[in-house]
Amino acid sequence: NLVYSKDYESPEYKVIETESEYEVRLYKESVWMTAPVKQTSFRSATNDGFHRLFQYIEGANLNNSRLPMTVPVLTSLVPGAGPLDSSAYVVYFYLPAEFQATPPLGLPELNLKPDLWPISCKAVRQFSGFARDKNVVAEAEKLATSLSTSQYSTSSSSNITYSVAQYNSPLKFFGRVNEVWVDVDGCESAKVAAY
Repeated sequence: NLVYSKDYESPEYKVIETESEYEVRLYKESVWMTAPVKQTSFRSATNDGFHRLFQYIEGANLNNSRLPMTVPVLTSLVPGAGPLDSSAYVVYFYLPAEFQATPPLGLPELNLKPDLWPISCKAVRQFSGFARDKNVVAEAEKLATSLSTSQYSTSSSSNITYSVAQYNSPLKFFGRVNEVWVDVDGCESAKVAAY
């Protein structure tokens, strides 16, 4: 699906529509391991959540299984999930195909849980560089502006404001690929046709 992730497994999708500022994708049902984080900073939340998920994929799970790295690492903003009803984050790791049906459970101290995603439509805007607190908000706002004049509306059933997908190691400095994802309504007929 993605030229820049050919070395790593990633969730399957079909492109429904391509515009100059974004594309709409239909993602297949998939299972992700999640790390909820009570941080108000995107960068701190991503670091905290990924650190726990990395321990999990290195064998800190009840099966003692090592899981191959997948992409993207996804950080989602969840309004009202933090202290005093502030926003918080959830960091997601896409489970490889061999673990989709029976995900190993993480060690209890890691506070991880599997999450089954149904077939879903996502509007996606790509951006380069490092994903930081300021630029992810700016990119999410640009995507929202683009969608405001489209046939797609932000999904009312989603409890996530937006997600940031990161495809590269922190050690890669050039040619980085990131995306902002927003759940949208408007491609229901494509869901039936595609899957």
